[in-house]
Amino acid sequence: MEECFREKFIYNNDIKSSKEFDLFNPNGGKSLYEVLRIVEGVPLFLEDHLERLENSAEVTSLKLWMKKDEIKNKIYKLCKVNDIFFGNIKLIFNYKEDESENFLAYFIKHKYPSKDMYEEGVATALYHAERENPNAKVINSKLREDTNNFIREKNIYEAILVDNDGYITEGSRSTIFAIKGDKVYTSPIKDVLPGITRKYVLKVCKQLDIDAIEERIHHTNIDDIDSFFICGTSPKILPIHKVDHIKCDINNCILEKIKLGYDNIIKQYINFNK
Repeated sequence: MEECFREKFIYNNDIKSSKEFDLFNPNGGKSLYEVLRIVEGVPLFLEDHLERLENSAEVTSLKLWMKKDEIKNKIYKLCKVNDIFFGNIKLIFNYKEDESENFLAYFIKHKYPSKDMYEEGVATALYHAERENPNAKVINSKLREDTNNFIREKNIYEAILVDNDGYITEGSRSTIFAIKGDKVYTSPIKDVLPGITRKYVLKVCKQLDIDAIEERIHHTNIDDIDSFFICGTSPKILPIHKVDHIKCDINNCILEKIKLGYDNIIKQYINFNK
């Protein structure tokens, strides 16, 4: 029941009590998932999330059995039956080995960064691990458990994944960007999950005429970087003040421009979809 945050969840076409969640929470098989942020009753960047869900199904050779409009209606229904219009919602498409298929939608606990975190940045550390299929949003319980344990042990906000060749890929639950001089860097899309916030950060950079380059950064070269920041559904744009023992500039002017630009995109999206 801990995973399901609010009173009710959706299981296939039924509304269930959260007290029953453990009976229906999928164990085994393969699960595709998305986590959406609800702001003022609006599922933020919903079209992008549904498109990524379809992409995850395609690259894993699985098939979604619901149309986009049906998924969208279930999201709004979940908000209505819980009378909750903010927070994070998780969608799961589960495929069992016996070929049975199940869908779940439910609110999960959200932990948005504090004002101090945005102003002072957060601590991170390097963690050597690779996702099996970085382009698909597939539940990987072992990697999630390992990185969560690492984050707790190090008392940090996020673990930055480093691949077998020593290159930074992404965060355990976020996208990582770097700033050096007047240029912004992030890992090539083939190496990471196609993050939705990542997409809009790149859009902001284009709008502001900031050079954004998809280029791998070796973990031994991070002391050459001026600033790092995290982006994702919950953190939005969050400065990093430290990677392991290396300090980062949190007052970078390019970083500030990107933060403001991204916040403006969110406001425009919510106003258009209300």
